[in-house]
Amino acid sequence: MDDFIGVRNVISSGRLERLSQRSDKRGLIQFVSHFGTLAICTWALLLTAGTWWAVPFFFVQGVLINFLFACQHETNHNTAFASRSLNTWVSRFCGFVLLYPCDYEKRLHFAHHRHTQVDDKDPELLARPPFVRLRDYLAFMSGLPFFYSRLRSLVLHARGKVNGWYLTDREKQLIATATRWHCVGYAAIAGIALWQQSWWPLTCWLGPYVCMKWVYWLQGLQEHLGLTHRDNTLLNTRTSDTNPIMRWLNWNMTYHTVHHTFPAVPFHALPSLQREVASLYPRALPESTYWNFHCSLFRSLLGGATETEMVDAADRAIDGS
Repeated sequence: MDDFIGVRNVISSGRLERLSQRSDKRGLIQFVSHFGTLAICTWALLLTAGTWWAVPFFFVQGVLINFLFACQHETNHNTAFASRSLNTWVSRFCGFVLLYPCDYEKRLHFAHHRHTQVDDKDPELLARPPFVRLRDYLAFMSGLPFFYSRLRSLVLHARGKVNGWYLTDREKQLIATATRWHCVGYAAIAGIALWQQSWWPLTCWLGPYVCMKWVYWLQGLQEHLGLTHRDNTLLNTRTSDTNPIMRWLNWNMTYHTVHHTFPAVPFHALPSLQREVASLYPRALPESTYWNFHCSLFRSLLGGATETEMVDAADRAIDGS
C-alpha cells in the first residue's frame, strides 16, 4: 500500500514522508497497553467467575477483543511497528483470536483501499446488500451475519474454496493453508478445554467477542456508509468524532478519512495528519459522532429511505456545494 495515495496534491511529499516514519517504540506502547488491559480483564473475569461481578468484566472483555481488529488492521498495513516481522506475527495472532486469518483479511482490505466505494469492486460493499429497511441495520448491528460469514469462510477456505476477484491462484492457496492451521489451533483449544472440563474459551473469548460485536460496528459501519461512491477518499470516507478511549481502542483508526487517503502513515501520526489535511483541503471532511451518525441512519431507515438513496443524496450535496 506504500504506493497508494487516495487524493494527490493535498500535502507536500516531504511532510508526508516525515509523517510516515514508523516506530517500534510507539507501536509497542500501544500494543502492550491494549493487550495488557485485555490480560488484566481476563484475569478479573476468571477471578469473578460465577458471580455478578463477572458481568461488567465480560462486557469490557468483549469490547477489548473486538477492537483487536484495529491492531490487526494496522499491522497488516505494516505501519504499527518499524519491524516487518513484528507486524506480521502480531497480525497473525490477532487474526487467530478474531477468527479472521490475516492472510485473507490483508488482501481483502487492500482491495478495499484501492477500490473504496466502487460498487462492483470494493469487497466491503460486496460483502452485504445495501440496507433497505431498518431491520437490515438491526440485524447487521447484532453481529450475527458477521459471525455466520466468518465461520462459513473458515470452512470454505479450509476446504480450498477461496474466492475473490482480487486474489491470485498463489494467494488463494496461501489463504487455504493458513486457514487450515487456524482450524488446527481451534481444534486444539477445544480439545484442551474438554480435557480440563472448562468453559474458558466461551466465557473469556468467544462469548464476549460475539455479544459485544455491536460496539465495534459503532465505528466500522460509519466509516463509509451513506457517503458518495465517487473516487475521492477525502469525501467517501468518514472520520469519527469521539473520545480518547475510543481513539485508543481503535488505534486512531477513528481518523479514517486521512488513513484511507494516506494509508502508509502510521496510527500515531494520524491526529496531526487529520488537522493538516482539514486545514488545506477546500471542502469540509466528512465527520460525525457515533451518536449522530447512528441516530440519523436509524431515522432515515425508519422513514423509508434506503442506503442507496442516502448515497444519491450525498452526491447531490457535493454537486450543489
